[in-house]
Amino acid sequence: MPGPFVVPVQGDIALPKKADVVVIGGGIIGTATALELAEQKVSVALCEKGGMGHEQSSRNWGWVRLSRRDPREIPLMAASLALWQNLDQRVAADTGYQRAGIVFTCRTEQEVAKNQQWCQHLHDYPMTSRMLDAQQFKQMFPDTTVNMAGALYAPEDGRAEPQKVVPALAEAARRQGAAILTECAVRGIETSAGRVSAVVTERGVIPCQSVVLAGGAWSELFAARMGLRLPQLKVVNTVLRTGPLAGGPEQAMWYDGFALRKRQDGGYTIASGSENKVDIVPDSFRYGRDFLPALRSEWRALRFRLGWRFWDEARLSRSWAMDEASPFEYCRVLDPVPSLAMSRQAMQQLQQHFPLFNQAQVLQRWAGCIDVLPDAVPVISAVDAVPGFFIATGFSGHGFGIGPAAGRLMADLVLGRAPIVDPAAFRFSRFSDGSKIDIISGV
Repeated sequence: MPGPFVVPVQGDIALPKKADVVVIGGGIIGTATALELAEQKVSVALCEKGGMGHEQSSRNWGWVRLSRRDPREIPLMAASLALWQNLDQRVAADTGYQRAGIVFTCRTEQEVAKNQQWCQHLHDYPMTSRMLDAQQFKQMFPDTTVNMAGALYAPEDGRAEPQKVVPALAEAARRQGAAILTECAVRGIETSAGRVSAVVTERGVIPCQSVVLAGGAWSELFAARMGLRLPQLKVVNTVLRTGPLAGGPEQAMWYDGFALRKRQDGGYTIASGSENKVDIVPDSFRYGRDFLPALRSEWRALRFRLGWRFWDEARLSRSWAMDEASPFEYCRVLDPVPSLAMSRQAMQQLQQHFPLFNQAQVLQRWAGCIDVLPDAVPVISAVDAVPGFFIATGFSGHGFGIGPAAGRLMADLVLGRAPIVDPAAFRFSRFSDGSKIDIISGV
């Protein structure tokens, strides 16, 4: 796998005879959900078709941010920041979490005004996010060569190491009694008397009462086999990492041409601040109408391409028998080819504005598939049509930081207890009940 090295997690050899809940997907949302449930002494089986955290959960920027969130996500992200504070102690592992702050630069006064307006959403929270003027920005970053109109500075925001977090959550869930099953794709769900009764995996059947689908970019395909319409597409983002570099910014930073985050090893994770690749695939036509509002809002940041992935996805079966291999078994890890041009452009922009990075050595590039929904807000919800079935997906590039609280909310819904935040904005039914799909741009 050309992607980043992820702390290895050895899966359990034996399949459990039964479980209260089966969680499908070993990314940050699935592992956080499994840990929450296991801590409540609920028997859990966490099934991952490949390795724990090998897809987007280990390939993201590593930002833990409240700043510039969609307002509908703010309550959940505020809860997540509180959970991150004690996460290392909770999982008895080093996740690399550090509250180091994040800065969103503003090149124009119009951008300053937009960020000032966003800050109004924080009035009910004990956050100290504030606007920096041009002089304050220069004082914070004296080595930059560009003049900004200002910046949004969020000192409560932070960073963590994506390649460490999911393995830590999975091992903590195992210590609480969860079965951790790698290379164990779930082919489908069995029902009895109209509700979930078991999952069928490539290794056998696990009787259960509830199932949580946290399959990231694979969730749409799984849901489609069940006759559920989940309008989800994939966006590809390219990342590079450098070797250690002394004297660089401690704060993570977003600029139109680049985004950076200091790594625990002293190097930096760097990506384009605004550009993503979008492969034209059959789902692009299947869900095109759903995504029209998002396309109108974000078209400048999207680079469409038609290539081999169209035919790869066109060949994927959307209906398979439980006794035959599923598409998930033929592709254990989504490992898209990174865009060399995009990563070079981001690095050149960074070097232009921070000459120190001319000394940086690029060690690795990778790409990841981001699961996106039409309004860029996740689904964290029960599925009314299938009692006992729940979906947590479509985090649209915002899932890493919000993961701990998303897992808490998903567990709340499964257990029928009071939710950590109002889940109404994350309901699955919003895509079928006539609700207006609102695009509220955070970044």
